Amino acid sequence: MKIRNRGFEKVSKETFLKDVNLTEQDYNQIILPVRKTQKSAGYDFSTPIDITLLPGESKVIPTGIKAYMLDDEYLSIYIRSSVGTKKDVILKNQVGIIDADYYNNSGNEGHILIAIRNIGNNVFEAKKGDAIAQGIFQKYLTVDEDVLPLVQTAKVTKAYKYAMEMTERELQQAVEGMYHN
Repeated sequence: MKIRNRGFEKVSKETFLKDVNLTEQDYNQIILPVRKTQKSAGYDFSTPIDITLLPGESKVIPTGIKAYMLDDEYLSIYIRSSVGTKKDVILKNQVGIIDADYYNNSGNEGHILIAIRNIGNNVFEAKKGDAIAQGIFQKYLTVDEDVLPLVQTAKVTKAYKYAMEMTERELQQAVEGMYHN
């Protein structure tokens, strides 16, 4: 069995059609992100729809894509330089960050949506299949005294309360379960 470190998949047809007002044909034509050259850092995201953005207008583009990666990695989403410099289009949030735990989340399967804004004076148009953004997988570091998120902190508190009544083996199973649930 091949070990999967990082990559792209289409979200399910049901999720895609629920998230956007598109067709099954649009879903079938989704292009998985690819690098254009051997030395490209970024994987180009293509739009599955035709886009027209008036000056000052913003839109959220459904990609139909989700990304999986190692736990200590994230996917950065940037506007393609040719779109930004030549067409005056930016990402609304400047850089998109897709965390490893976004993949297959219960809300939308990790569907990557790209919010863009036309800051220029001309109408921006992109055709279905045009590359508009790029994603770069990156590692991240954490601090020595990393604080657990509130959800995990609540699990720790709950485990502590029950720990007084547990055997050592039961306690170990409870603690391990906090990090696998």
